[in-house]
Amino acid sequence: MLENLRKVEQQRKASQRYYSRQKAAEAGGPGERLRHEITRSLREAQSIEKRLIFLEPGDGMALERIRGKSDLVGISYLELGLLAARPVCRIQIVNTFGRSEGYGTGFLVGPNLLLTNNHILDTAELAKKSFAEFEFEQDIKGRRKTSRSFDLRPDEIFVTDPDLDFTLVSVAPVATEGTELSDYGFLHLVEDTGKILTGEHISIIQHPDGGFKHCCLRENEVVDIFGNWLYYLTDTQPAASGSPVFNDQWLVVSLQHSGVPMKDAQGNILKTDGQPYREGIDNASTLAWVANESVRISCIIQALESRSENEPMAVEALCRLRSHVTGPAGPAVITAPESIHGAAMKLGELPAEHYLLADGYNPDFLGSLHPVPLPKLADNLQSRVAKLKDGREVLTYLHFSIVMNADRRLAFYTAVNIDGKKLENIKRGRDRWYFDPRLDQKFQAGPKLYEGNPLDRGHLVRRLDPCWGSNAREAGEDTFHFTNCSPQHERLNQRDWLEVEDYILKTADNTNERIAVFTGPVFREDDMIYRNEYLLPADFWKVVAFINKNGKLSATAYLRTQKNYLESLKFFDDEFKTWQVPVAQVEALTGLSFGLPADADPMARAATGKDLESQRRNIRRIRSAADIML
Repeated sequence: MLENLRKVEQQRKASQRYYSRQKAAEAGGPGERLRHEITRSLREAQSIEKRLIFLEPGDGMALERIRGKSDLVGISYLELGLLAARPVCRIQIVNTFGRSEGYGTGFLVGPNLLLTNNHILDTAELAKKSFAEFEFEQDIKGRRKTSRSFDLRPDEIFVTDPDLDFTLVSVAPVATEGTELSDYGFLHLVEDTGKILTGEHISIIQHPDGGFKHCCLRENEVVDIFGNWLYYLTDTQPAASGSPVFNDQWLVVSLQHSGVPMKDAQGNILKTDGQPYREGIDNASTLAWVANESVRISCIIQALESRSENEPMAVEALCRLRSHVTGPAGPAVITAPESIHGAAMKLGELPAEHYLLADGYNPDFLGSLHPVPLPKLADNLQSRVAKLKDGREVLTYLHFSIVMNADRRLAFYTAVNIDGKKLENIKRGRDRWYFDPRLDQKFQAGPKLYEGNPLDRGHLVRRLDPCWGSNAREAGEDTFHFTNCSPQHERLNQRDWLEVEDYILKTADNTNERIAVFTGPVFREDDMIYRNEYLLPADFWKVVAFINKNGKLSATAYLRTQKNYLESLKFFDDEFKTWQVPVAQVEALTGLSFGLPADADPMARAATGKDLESQRRNIRRIRSAADIML
């Protein structure tokens, strides 16, 4: 089978690297070996210092394990291991003729994103026919569980690399049986190096030979780390291709991809009985193995970074990988979201001087030649604007501004400047939400709206969007004002807008990595009445403006919905879809005017020559960032 041929080729390359490394080490003269011994202790001390970053503060035995002086782990190690096993799946490889070609292992590493080997899924055509099977395992009584199968969607994301032997592919959000993929969580990939040291032991969760899910706990010692590769010893069968390789904190350190067969001094591959292996005659199960070679996670992410400038799917893959950025210390496993209805919301209060820093949205942020002012409200909406205590109408925060709807107690719109070159990844602390003291609280929908229900406080300006410049941390805190949130069903809020902002920031069509983003709800008179005092918006919109590579202003617009319709247009045939629409459509729905040039919107340009109503009805389904028309 083709999959076997690809696997054999990877084994050949792994063997060549391993034995070349061994030969180079043996060839070093006395002087080289002496220099190595002198510097080794210094290198080890530096490595251990870096390794400490990834340790749990309460794990008192961690350093002893790293130094090889203890095998003890806390009992929570097993509990976390069970969580880490859930995102691991069996991949059934189905060729273009519909025939099974074999099996592999894969694991979820972001929302609807699967990581496996290139030699398992090397083309989008193969991935389109194949599928991922979760819970193909036994229960505590040895009975087979009911597994769940999910289609792969390479048209959304398919990024593969034969040299590093990895493939990232998008997965359908719902199984053929109706189970949601998010129920399995995913494994958090940390791009920092230093997650494992030579001499430590690793654990593997896998589907060996396509069978039930198994684990190998702390049995294999890491013997070498160099370049893109990590080597660990084995005296049995190599680990299943596509398996995650874990450290003691259950962080994925590498992607298993090939075993290294044992050789004699003449370079002959050996069997377990010590005799030379005869290709085509001896059974492959008789091969003797000396090590496993796996691909370091940090190198996979570096490869994605280098490809992101020219490949939209690589950009989208990175966005999903970083959708829950938590820093190097974890958590290792991002579990399925659990709503705790009625949980107490923490409220805070910011000092008055905090608001003195607020510079607000800057209309000239994209350059004085292309000003993008705040939207204008239609005349019939002017009277509904909530005025501040000092009579002004615009609330200013660090790098963003908000205009509030007094009747709805929610924002008409938010406007934020994002500088992609200066963005800082500010770690999220314990959430505290704030009433803005500059605006009467009667104009701000507070805790009462969100208590005891599945409604989340959905950020309109995303938490990290204004986190740039000297006050990046304070800017992130500003996004936790009630003025910046809108009631969104928990399932909608926990699914992003396919990170359109991140894609546009990184695309080669954006000359300066700066964008202006406007976001808000769609208000309708027939919105659902909730608790006899709130009207819940069903739909949300976003407009993103930037300067394209031709030096011209460009703007794209998007809509999301919490129900299956939008006005009289029946194009929302299921929940939580994202659509690219003409800016004119957003203007018609909201009563806002963005004052953008007619040729700034690619959707409008595509509908040139059609009447205004036809232009508004011109829509584009967005499944991944690659679908965005710029």
